[in-house]
Amino acid sequence: MFSGIVEEAAQVAGLIAEQGNLHVTLKCSFVNELKIDQSVAHNGVCLTVVSLTEDTYTVTAVKETLERSNLGLLKVGDKVNLERSMSMNGRLDGHIVQGHVDQTAICAAVEETEGSWFYTFEYIFDKEKAQEGYLTVEKGSICVNGVSLTVCNSKDNSFQVAIIPYTYECTNFHQIKPGTVVNLEFDIIGKYISKLSRY
Repeated sequence: MFSGIVEEAAQVAGLIAEQGNLHVTLKCSFVNELKIDQSVAHNGVCLTVVSLTEDTYTVTAVKETLERSNLGLLKVGDKVNLERSMSMNGRLDGHIVQGHVDQTAICAAVEETEGSWFYTFEYIFDKEKAQEGYLTVEKGSICVNGVSLTVCNSKDNSFQVAIIPYTYECTNFHQIKPGTVVNLEFDIIGKYISKLSRY
């Protein structure tokens, strides 16, 4: 379980494809605090630490994860948003994030306005999935590349988010431009409400 508050944008140090899997090696400042079997969110995708060195760690993404997320598009040197699992004795600063990416979206526009940025994202709208909660609502929560954000200008197949300078600089949002593919996780509470409303 995560909160969507990114700890670090870490650099991809290595990529190895093996059959349908992708082994991703990253450098980050807290690698010495990680343990084998620990869960870490990578651009919002929950993956398990499988090996450690002095300054890197490795996780493995399976085929289904690669098809549903942007991890298969990673290149060495790319920045990946990292968050370790939530501590249950602290504040929930973002919203409840599972690390189970629902689908990807494409950045349609980036607009700088008075020190912050508005990002517009477009995604494939599926009416049946929307009835299951795979949609955004005005002022609701959305997780984009592992970052907990508030939705504005919500439409059937698009939405906007406002990014403050701290988030822009400390996550991989500074690398997102029109055409960039990002990961989306829709609000789990909205999914439960959508399902219950059908009974």
